[in-house]
Amino acid sequence: QAHLVESGGGLVQAGGSLRLSCAASGRTFSSSGMAWFRQAPEKEREVVAAITWNSGTIYYADSVKGRFTISRDNAKNTMYLQMNSLTPEDTAVYYCAADLNRPNLGVTSSRVGAYSYWGQGTQVTVSS
Repeated sequence: QAHLVESGGGLVQAGGSLRLSCAASGRTFSSSGMAWFRQAPEKEREVVAAITWNSGTIYYADSVKGRFTISRDNAKNTMYLQMNSLTPEDTAVYYCAADLNRPNLGVTSSRVGAYSYWGQGTQVTVSS
């Protein structure tokens, strides 16, 4: 059974940093594009960053560009999101996702529908 489990969320003051991890288990995700999404209350789920299977292509939402860094370690079957200079607008549940249907895809996708596996989410709260 394949699983994605996010960790690293919590409460942080504005200007602070957090590093989220997404640990995959049950199978390898080394050939899968992956992404971080977030969803704030009463908001639609939006992409934060996406990364191809070999880290060859990376996408960032404009709202996080320059502050967040997505990375992955395929040997560890883990994806990361380093979040710096956090603001209250970053408060949301953060989800990791993987596209297991299109292995070795060379482009990222920012669409929710592109991802077939999702973690349960981890809460990030940024206080002012």
